[in-house]
Amino acid sequence: MNIGIIGVGYVGLPTGVGFAELGHNVICVDKLQDKVDALKAGKLTLFEEGLEDLFNKNVNAGRLSFTTSMKDAVSTADVVIIAVGTPPHPITKEADMKYIYAASSELAEHLSDYTVVATKSTVPVGIGDEIEKRIRQVSPKAAVDVISMPEFLREGFAVHDFFHPDRVIIGTNSEKARTVVEELYSVYPTRPEILYVRRRSSEIIKYASNAFLAMKIHYINEMADFCEKVGADVYEVAKGVGLDTRIGSKFLNPGPGYGGSCFPKDTNALAYMARHTSVDLSLVEATIKGNDERKQMMSMRILAAVKGVEHPKIATFGLAFKGGTDDVRESPAIEIISELVSRGSKVVAYDPKATDSARAILGSSIEYASDPYKAVEGADVLAVLTEWEEFRNYDLVKIKGLMKRANIVDLRNILDGQKAVNLGFAYKGIGR
Repeated sequence: MNIGIIGVGYVGLPTGVGFAELGHNVICVDKLQDKVDALKAGKLTLFEEGLEDLFNKNVNAGRLSFTTSMKDAVSTADVVIIAVGTPPHPITKEADMKYIYAASSELAEHLSDYTVVATKSTVPVGIGDEIEKRIRQVSPKAAVDVISMPEFLREGFAVHDFFHPDRVIIGTNSEKARTVVEELYSVYPTRPEILYVRRRSSEIIKYASNAFLAMKIHYINEMADFCEKVGADVYEVAKGVGLDTRIGSKFLNPGPGYGGSCFPKDTNALAYMARHTSVDLSLVEATIKGNDERKQMMSMRILAAVKGVEHPKIATFGLAFKGGTDDVRESPAIEIISELVSRGSKVVAYDPKATDSARAILGSSIEYASDPYKAVEGADVLAVLTEWEEFRNYDLVKIKGLMKRANIVDLRNILDGQKAVNLGFAYKGIGR
């Protein structure tokens, strides 16, 4: 099949690479000339484990290409996938639809034969109706079905999740569109389960899923605080709770709070929609408030470890919102570091992939280390902010020798706490 993908960000690019790997012909379009030029030159514009090899393979095979021309991407497509950003409004936190609406109107100018337009961006309930309305205003006679196809790719695991989806949700009542979707997914090595629902139901499913997972994260963080006070171990508690099949073990890892491009944006957008429909989503509202407060609390935990030290030097491991990605959007690490700097600390940060992304936000307010051992030189405390697996393998003996004070605050519980204590570190984790 011929597939046009609008937007080459953290959703559009892995999706385009994935469908090309399955044998479809994919043209990705983006307005940013620099980004398209980089992709044409073979340079990935984001980091995802396993993405580069598939990207190179399919570009070389001629199944994957990039353009700034909407006509080139859409005019021959059987399926057009909208994967542009829906950033939160800076004040109301509602999802901003300007990129969705612009893409809808522009793609409508280039539709020819029957086309399925699939919204993969996370959009508020009813936006599918608006997309269809705008397409028909521009091209009244267009043979088109607008469907909802929400994405569930975890950043850091996007390649794996594309080829091994838990489920595929399709919002449509069109039998013709269903036939196209069946063909689109028929080439999967293991055919995923496809759930067909109403378009508005599909739009809610993404928000409901992310809000539930965000609540689960906030819940285990609150349990971690409780465990610390009463002398229990949150991991033992989480394991006992997670063995209940009604609950499950995933998303029960305590930390400094959730972040990224989805959970903060989607919980806020869902809360906004609920308020405007006079529905009280008290659990979602409490989760948002608690998560915001947690990052402040974690900043204070780090500062408590250097109490009495004037202008402490704080080394941080991690800038990305999670391991496996270079994405720093709504990263707890960025917010915690910003708070530390505002309170007079000198911060030197190390991250395996996210340094450039973080520099665009933090600028020269902190120093950026080229390796973890340079980051800890002369530090009064080491704060672990992101759960990169490689952090587990660092030489704690060497780290201790480089630090001014043997002091660790591990907000991801990724280091061997007992080993650190045995080596003479003052070690503080989460939930223990």
